[in-house]
Amino acid sequence: MRLDALAICSALALTGCGLPDQPLDENEAERIYDTAPDGKGMVTHEAHTSGGGSTSNGIFYHGGPVMLGTVNAYFIWYGNWNGNSATTIATNWISSEGGSAYYNINTTYYDGAGNHVANAIHYAGSTSDAYSQGTSLTDAQIEQVVTTAINGKKLPLDGNAVYFVLTSQDVTASSGFCTKYCGWHTHGTINGADVKYAFIGDPTRCMSSCAPSQNQTVSPNGNPGADGMVSILAHEFEEAASDPDLNAWYDRRGAENADKCAWTFGTTYKTANGGTANMNVGGHDYLVQQNWVNASGGYCALHL
Repeated sequence: MRLDALAICSALALTGCGLPDQPLDENEAERIYDTAPDGKGMVTHEAHTSGGGSTSNGIFYHGGPVMLGTVNAYFIWYGNWNGNSATTIATNWISSEGGSAYYNINTTYYDGAGNHVANAIHYAGSTSDAYSQGTSLTDAQIEQVVTTAINGKKLPLDGNAVYFVLTSQDVTASSGFCTKYCGWHTHGTINGADVKYAFIGDPTRCMSSCAPSQNQTVSPNGNPGADGMVSILAHEFEEAASDPDLNAWYDRRGAENADKCAWTFGTTYKTANGGTANMNVGGHDYLVQQNWVNASGGYCALHL
């Protein structure tokens, strides 16, 4: 099916909309009407529905950048994490995710020049923030936490990185943590740089909403909240790398790659302590959601 580009411009009330040399095919025309993501597709377990997209690989490129080369990861531990093994569990995960068969799925995503996301992550360091913005954070305050860490020289300004704000159990995000989402990613301009950052809440605050049901009592690393946090962390990193500015890879309904596989875990096994896991990365067992493979029609998997 072919659609006239002028008719599309008129329907959208666009001005200065030039015509291409060739008419748009059906997929190109549909992309104009795609719902753009807001980075908050990591809906709660209870609210999850699978992503859309019924043609091609079920996910489409919309022209924006992807993150290339080795992507750095920085942690900002917000609140009170004293005595909580989450700081070790999450750090072990992010230090080993790059180069894994699991993260290799993200190499199926690329930019307009054909440059693919690399299977390379570098954990570049962390800092802490003892409630500088209180215990109920707006989206703007979460960005301020990142800005404060950078301006205070606790973390460097890095345009090829994702800054993760990880909040303790007594901290919430007022735009919908535990009710609308479990984590999210976005970007903002900080000191003139396009900075990518993410919010990761502690699932201990709402286990039925933000932790896998298999591990709400016993988890692979003996900390159900932290083990749940690792899956959310993986989800947001995959999306930040393949859709950092929310204008690259997503489907017709605005679902990014990890959104399309949220709360699905594939083949699992029992760990020595009775928890449930689906992969061993860096010598540790984890239960981490699958990711969407942008090949062979598209499908959820733990590796290519």
